Amino acid sequence: MTAQAGTAHRGHASPEPSPAGAPRYDAEALRGAAAALFAAAGAPAAKAAVMAEVLVESDLMGHITHGLGLLPKYMEDMASGTMTLEGEPEVIADRGACVTWDGRALPGGWLTMKALDLAMERVKTHGTVSIAIGNSHHIGCLAVYPAKAAARGLVCILHSSAPGASSVAPFGARQGVLAPDPMAAGFPTGGTPVVLDISASITTNNMSQRLIRQGERFPHKWVLDAEGNPSDDPNVVFQGGAILPAGGLDHGQKGYGWALLTEALTQGLSGHGRADGARNMMAGVFLQVIDPEAFAGLGAFERQTGHTAAACRAAAPRPGVARVRLPGEKGLAQREEARARGVALAPGVMEGLRPLAGRHGIALPEPLPG
Repeated sequence: MTAQAGTAHRGHASPEPSPAGAPRYDAEALRGAAAALFAAAGAPAAKAAVMAEVLVESDLMGHITHGLGLLPKYMEDMASGTMTLEGEPEVIADRGACVTWDGRALPGGWLTMKALDLAMERVKTHGTVSIAIGNSHHIGCLAVYPAKAAARGLVCILHSSAPGASSVAPFGARQGVLAPDPMAAGFPTGGTPVVLDISASITTNNMSQRLIRQGERFPHKWVLDAEGNPSDDPNVVFQGGAILPAGGLDHGQKGYGWALLTEALTQGLSGHGRADGARNMMAGVFLQVIDPEAFAGLGAFERQTGHTAAACRAAAPRPGVARVRLPGEKGLAQREEARARGVALAPGVMEGLRPLAGRHGIALPEPLPG
């Protein structure tokens, strides 16, 4: 089994610096235009608004691979019926603190935000709430969700898997079986929250495709060719090769074990996954929200996490590193800058939206002056 170019699950998102000289756009105007496009394609207004919010929030945080650049693919799936638009998830089980949904291929951003809101509501009663979703459409940038929970003094852990993707080799194998299997988490520290968004694979399908377009190679041998030889050539991923798990050739058992855990939480607990022959862009999701007040209390929690965060930031940087940052610090700083100065979209994003906007008679926002 190998990855399929153009359709393989995209893996986790990484914040990138705003393109130098790129035009900036008002975030609210982008949300409005994206919601209007989704609504014109048949999405109910409430779903369209949440889908737009998730994509624009990703661009605000610098996760440009999972922002508005995904909108054309989402609309393509809406038109083909790969993404369904009407109705609610099917409730498989609901025990208050444990919930399982069949997502019915509904928009992943809307489903996951709905799950997060439900968990944040119930966690005040139960202390911890876990929700598993099977058969969801792609959920976008994972960091968006735990960042929202952490801002409310809660801990959020989120795993996502793509049971229709098989681009990542188990440790010791040369054949792709698993997906990049990203996870994200967020928690308060009393100051800047920690928000991580990481992948169980050493790189992702999306990064491989980007390097191919740019005519570049990986900095190290992160992939295997069809014969199992280590390579830095991204093309081999789509020529019968595979991506290595996090930890690479020497310590890939770490990413391998993590991937198996993510797939167990997302597919095993939801009851829907690889065993069912899932399609690409479909996702399994596991979301857990924890209220520190149900344990030693939020103050005690932030005393510990704040102390460790401060110690990490104060640690002497190694040569070539200006300062030590917390996970997610860069993305959160970019979000504040983008809110103040406008969102700098990745090259080609607005060009990709124009044909869709023209077809549906939607006006796209103009760049901000300056």
